Amino acid sequence: MISDFDATSAAWSKSTHSGPDGGTCVEWAPAHASATGAVPIRDSKAPDGPVLMVSATAFAGLVTMAKRAQL
Repeated sequence: MISDFDATSAAWSKSTHSGPDGGTCVEWAPAHASATGAVPIRDSKAPDGPVLMVSATAFAGLVTMAKRAQL
């Protein structure tokens, strides 16, 4: 568990697959992921909401699954 992560000061990056109309919006914090190996993910429509922390391997799997679902 990572207790020192501060979601309010993290640099979030919106997925390139998120729609501009506020539909499916997912963000992640790449700098934190690079520094720790834990990837923070959140719903950009709810920035004060919960943050899901996953391993880099799990994140890669989520990205792969999302890309396949778009086919």
